[in-house]
Amino acid sequence: MATLVIVAVRTATGQDAAARTSAGADTSAGVLQAWGEPTVTEEFDGPLGEQWRLYDGPGHVGNGIRSPGAVGVDDGLLTITGDAEGTTGGMALFPGQMYGRWEARVRAPAGDETYHALLLLWPDAEDWPVGGEVDFMEMLDPTRQKTKIFIHYGEDNSQVQGEVFTDGTQWHNWAVEWSPEHIIAYLDGREWYRTSDPEVLPPGPMHLAIQLDWFPGKDEDGDVRESQMQVDWVKVYPF
Repeated sequence: MATLVIVAVRTATGQDAAARTSAGADTSAGVLQAWGEPTVTEEFDGPLGEQWRLYDGPGHVGNGIRSPGAVGVDDGLLTITGDAEGTTGGMALFPGQMYGRWEARVRAPAGDETYHALLLLWPDAEDWPVGGEVDFMEMLDPTRQKTKIFIHYGEDNSQVQGEVFTDGTQWHNWAVEWSPEHIIAYLDGREWYRTSDPEVLPPGPMHLAIQLDWFPGKDEDGDVRESQMQVDWVKVYPF
């Protein structure tokens, strides 16, 4: 992860959130799986609020930097931009919770092979790897035609994974359900991955993170293409 900086935010909750119909609601897991009312709805139609914490520090495993300046909100969209030098952004949503459901509507234009667009759950205790990590949308493919899930667990950072093929340059709804019995990943409201192995399930509360991470090669020559990911909305549900 990275050092966090708290920024001023407004997150839609309660009646304001319930009254609106989000884009792509007809293919939302929250709707199709009947998850009920979300406890958090973020439509990015105003300044980010106190529930969001933007990263400010070294990038993924020390590659590049994560800067609040790489994160922008405009016209109802969150955009994270990674530049040619590896300056990019990430952000976390608090508070976390023990079990629950998280969903976000995302698109990522085709980008540089060194930039991965992610939605993930990260341990509140910051005790990775024993606290686990659930990367329920990780776009490694620079054409954004294939998306992976990685579930990290245990002291030795063991992993299980899966993949799904869809055009990630278009808007899609990505969701995860974490219960005492399973983790399920959804794409546009339909299940595409499931594990019920108790060994891989996180041991403590988790929170959502949105990241555009830089994975430069050992011989990176600096010829990196600017890349982006965009988020239309985020919703959080209890389990």
